[in-house]
Amino acid sequence: MIPVCPLAALPPGEAHRLDVDPPIAVFHTEDGEIYAVDDTCTHQDASLSDGWLEGGEIECPLHASSFDLRTGRPSSPPAKLPLRTHRVVISDEIVYVVPSEEPPNLPPGVRAGTA
Repeated sequence: MIPVCPLAALPPGEAHRLDVDPPIAVFHTEDGEIYAVDDTCTHQDASLSDGWLEGGEIECPLHASSFDLRTGRPSSPPAKLPLRTHRVVISDEIVYVVPSEEPPNLPPGVRAGTA
């Protein structure tokens, strides 16, 4: 498990980026849910933690692809590949991420180690 931050340091509507390889974005939705997905859009190299969070979706700041934070699936183009999702654990008011063992869907030209 990777410690992210205290739960109180991640208010609803905000995101926290973990600088791991590849980066992971942790989102706290307005309805109180916390999700973790790869931070790099699958369409082009853009940080989703800089995007717009609405409900259970994150919109990429570059070309407006949206992804469902629960499943990682894109809900609007131009992205076609899903984001890798990660399990979130909250213990003693600290947010942790358990990274997925699945390979990431990185955009063309981006490889793990360079994301």
